[in-house]
Amino acid sequence: QVQLVESGGGLVQAGGSLRLSCVSSGSTFSRLTMAWFRQAPGAEREFVAATGWIRGSTNYRDSVKGRFTISRDNGKSTVYLQMDTLRLEDTAVYYCAARWYGNPAAGAGAYEYWGQGTQVTVSS
Repeated sequence: QVQLVESGGGLVQAGGSLRLSCVSSGSTFSRLTMAWFRQAPGAEREFVAATGWIRGSTNYRDSVKGRFTISRDNGKSTVYLQMDTLRLEDTAVYYCAARWYGNPAAGAGAYEYWGQGTQVTVSS
């Protein structure tokens, strides 16, 4: 069983930055492909970014390319999402997700484990 706990959300002005963290329980983090999804009020959950268990493999949604960076520290069982140049439309609850092995897929159905989410609010 994998448990995921997100942190780092908050209120930030447009153009600012935040770094989200997601800590995974257990000692097999290196075998997990990790992803971030987000869900805005009244909208469906959408893929943001993923990093595969194979070092160097990443995937991003087009609207965050060049602004967001996903990274992982296997020694700390943690995945990060560095979010720069934030926009109003980035406001959402951000969820961490995990799957065993696999590629850094964009479909939510590919992921077995989910965190509770952390709120990110971007103000003008």
